[in-house]
Amino acid sequence: MNGARMKLNSATQLCRIVYRVQKVSCRNVQLKGKSMTLRVIGLMVAATCLLFAPALTAFTVGQEEPGVAEIRKATEKLTTAFGQGKSDELAAMFLVNGELIDEEGTVYQGQKEIKELAAAFFERFPGTQVRNEIESIRIVGPVAIQEGKRVTTAKDGTTSTVRYIGVLSKTDQGWRIASLRDFADEAMPTPGEFLSPLAWLVGDWINEGADARVKITYRWSEDKNFILGDILVTKNDQVVMKSSQRIGWDALHGSPRSWTFDSDGGFAEATWTQVEDTWIVRSSATMPDGQTGSAILKIVNEGNGRYVMAGSNRIIGNVLEDDYQVTVVKKPPTAAK
Repeated sequence: MNGARMKLNSATQLCRIVYRVQKVSCRNVQLKGKSMTLRVIGLMVAATCLLFAPALTAFTVGQEEPGVAEIRKATEKLTTAFGQGKSDELAAMFLVNGELIDEEGTVYQGQKEIKELAAAFFERFPGTQVRNEIESIRIVGPVAIQEGKRVTTAKDGTTSTVRYIGVLSKTDQGWRIASLRDFADEAMPTPGEFLSPLAWLVGDWINEGADARVKITYRWSEDKNFILGDILVTKNDQVVMKSSQRIGWDALHGSPRSWTFDSDGGFAEATWTQVEDTWIVRSSATMPDGQTGSAILKIVNEGNGRYVMAGSNRIIGNVLEDDYQVTVVKKPPTAAK
């Protein structure tokens, strides 16, 4: 493969598009020891679009470069071939040694292999449709380069979107695809999805020490983009402090960030960094009297409804406070009456 990634034999490895488009099993989709995916065939579907793509570019009638009309004419034949499941005509769109490269870098090379892959796909995934969103086409001598997005629609209506780059070569037989490559174009995760490693915090927690009782409740915000916390500190059944906390995703720095507001007027801001199974929380605070403070917290989720929080480097004003460590446990659900 001249340095390209070797084709993989695992059905799981090659069944990449199915989880987004059809959610079908990766089992029993084999092609001579190799498995096949809807994403890979989506590449071949795009090949059809490549051959008529220039008709959708900024060219206007009377300004088309030589070859565009030829490509247009070939389109009808090739789109019909795909719709009728004619794998031989589809494979003929490629150069004899043309290649398909999926978004993981797996290479499928040569008309024979592409034809076999297409034939197996037509049998396994009938009714698949494709739509190209062409962004640019450049014709440079005997070569045309096309870039854009491709939306593949499965029979049940679910879709998958990828970016692609195609290179077409002008031959004596007309335009043929030399290389067609996909790139992932998945939607950016939501802030809430970025916060999923902290989802275990959601629930009611308590810590009872010799000097105070702390009750902590975490929940998702209505829009699922923040984790909201309410902290209640009591001593001898008297409220000592109430605090509210909001944990969000800091897209600029690529990590969670929290803001805490105390009932006495103080407030704090902190950055959260995950190091293996430990969260390092670096906090800076402003007290009601204007003094500033800082601390480093280490939070370890031990599982089974408990976590350990250790505070160090605690400075208030010019005073270095003692370190501490507490164990916080999840409050058992209240028994139904």
